[in-house]
Amino acid sequence: MSVSLQERFCLSPLIRWTLISVYLALVLPLPLMAPPELKLVLWSAAPIGLALVLAMLSEQVNVDEKGISVGHPTWCSWLIRRGWQLQWQEIKRLVPVGTSQGGTVYYLTTINQGLQLLPQRIEKFDRFLSIFEQRTGLKTGTIQRLTPPWTYQLLCGLAVGMLTLESVVAMGIRWGLIVIPEGYPG
Repeated sequence: MSVSLQERFCLSPLIRWTLISVYLALVLPLPLMAPPELKLVLWSAAPIGLALVLAMLSEQVNVDEKGISVGHPTWCSWLIRRGWQLQWQEIKRLVPVGTSQGGTVYYLTTINQGLQLLPQRIEKFDRFLSIFEQRTGLKTGTIQRLTPPWTYQLLCGLAVGMLTLESVVAMGIRWGLIVIPEGYPG
């Protein structure tokens, strides 16, 4: 009895939460600092922007017996229509391409000479590469994540630090411990 293959790989939680934290750190202070006539608009726009960020970060990679597909869940696929799918037997080569930041991305070359970007920012990346190698016969031993985890850990720490500092300043202003100079906009 053979077990059918069907697995889903989402964006790495470290990357997802880092980018959400950066969004919040950059956007949440805006309504607080805005002139009164813009506050409502900015408070209304912030959740819409967050929904768009969550949609962009919801990309998932699905693998099964037939092949691989990359796309978004139904709740946001109507908005973000990019995606692709390939049968395992269509994939012929992995082509490494250097990035301007010094990393390496890999393109899948297909029978009809199409190119698709190999997902490198997903959770359980080693498991994904194992399945990919087993199904295509292409060696993946030298493929690494696109960005080392420490870069996202640093960025996440900075974003959380910004959010913390912004919260302390907001509370200080609200409690009268910090006084905003007369004539300051907002």
